[in-house]
Amino acid sequence: MGSPMACNLLRAGYTVTVHNRTKDKALESLNIGALWADSPAMTSRDADVVITCVTDTPDVEAVLLGPEGVIQSAKKGLICIDMSTISPTVTRQMGKVLAEKGVQLLDAPISGGQKGAIEAKLSIMIGGPAKSIEKVRPILQVMGRTITHCGPLGSGQTTKLANQVMVIHTIMSIAEGLAFAERAGLDLEITLAATSAGAAGSHSLKVLGPRIIAGDMKPAFMVDLQLKDLKLVMEYTRQIHQPLPGVALAEQLLQALSSQGRGRDGTQALVDVIRGLGREKQV
Repeated sequence: MGSPMACNLLRAGYTVTVHNRTKDKALESLNIGALWADSPAMTSRDADVVITCVTDTPDVEAVLLGPEGVIQSAKKGLICIDMSTISPTVTRQMGKVLAEKGVQLLDAPISGGQKGAIEAKLSIMIGGPAKSIEKVRPILQVMGRTITHCGPLGSGQTTKLANQVMVIHTIMSIAEGLAFAERAGLDLEITLAATSAGAAGSHSLKVLGPRIIAGDMKPAFMVDLQLKDLKLVMEYTRQIHQPLPGVALAEQLLQALSSQGRGRDGTQALVDVIRGLGREKQV
């Protein structure tokens, strides 16, 4: 997702310096004018704003605070915008470390997938001081359609985790509903048309329903990435003492897919786990 986001910033006239562990993945932005940096520290040397978008909490820690991280060359007044989905607790801890060097961290996880990144229609959930957010709002508006200030630092990540809770339940409901309809002998195309127009209708149903019917398990969002997000959710539920039994079940079912070597499938592959439970009962 970082590549199309960088390209949108370049097209909007911003000077963009990029770094990625695999340089080939940055070629799209490099080909339209991005500058290359050999390390995260080099990206921040002359920057007013640094944006990170990587996979997990340890990755962000390395990029921001590691031996070759942003903190090594950051100047006072730098604003770091982390658009990854990571731990709210660690986000707040990193914010304190960066603040000691006069650097402001904002957490701004995103929703909308690669398509949203390409079309600059991402939903951005941001945490941090309002004054700093207003400074970078023009940058965020180049990448996203909806920008919501969720509260102090860490609130963006917490809101994204709430989003992931809701998303996985939606996908579970689609998988179970279509598995039920299939076992009951219904025409799935007709079922999809009827349910999409009713109270069960959702963006996810319209996008993933046809893929399930077609047997298309290519990812809009991969199983392993969803598992990473649910791990963050479950860690945080223990901290705030809020059980989420439905998420715990979904995590187990996704783990079953990952254990079968299907971690790079789309999350709609949950339907195969549900179907499998039906076949076991039939035997």
